[in-house]
Amino acid sequence: MRRIHIVGRKNSGKTTLIRELVAHYVSLGNRVGTIKHTHHEHELDVPGKDSYLHRQAGAEVVGILAANMQAVFWDQSRAGKDVAPYARMLEMFADCDLVLVEGDLEAAATKVEVWRAANHAMPIALERRDIAAVISDDQAVLDCPLWARADVAALSQHLLDLAVE
Repeated sequence: MRRIHIVGRKNSGKTTLIRELVAHYVSLGNRVGTIKHTHHEHELDVPGKDSYLHRQAGAEVVGILAANMQAVFWDQSRAGKDVAPYARMLEMFADCDLVLVEGDLEAAATKVEVWRAANHAMPIALERRDIAAVISDDQAVLDCPLWARADVAALSQHLLDLAVE
């Protein structure tokens, strides 16, 4: 399974691009998974529901199996410092050809930045050397490749070439 992180500032178009990439990859017969990273702390489970109460009681991992959807919740802080944040989650994505992660600048993984000049902020790639390429239809002077945002087919191939297992 290949994994690549799509990063960028707020309102740079990360989610829109990921939606377009997923649709393109799927149309070519690829199995794609996505992960949305956030550094905000908030409850993902529904307080008061049985699964939430199971975790509050001390369950290490809680799963929900419904007729149409499944979910697994675990408290990363209980996993221990030796467990990498993505280690457990990526096991669930083993059947995917590609996993697109939205966000997480601090991950030890390949990252590309979505950038728009209209946001009036410089590309993060100017500050960080760990960004492999910038995706934009705006011009910028960079030390890394600048890939056209509008050409999703070409962009999808660039990402596949860049993504590592």
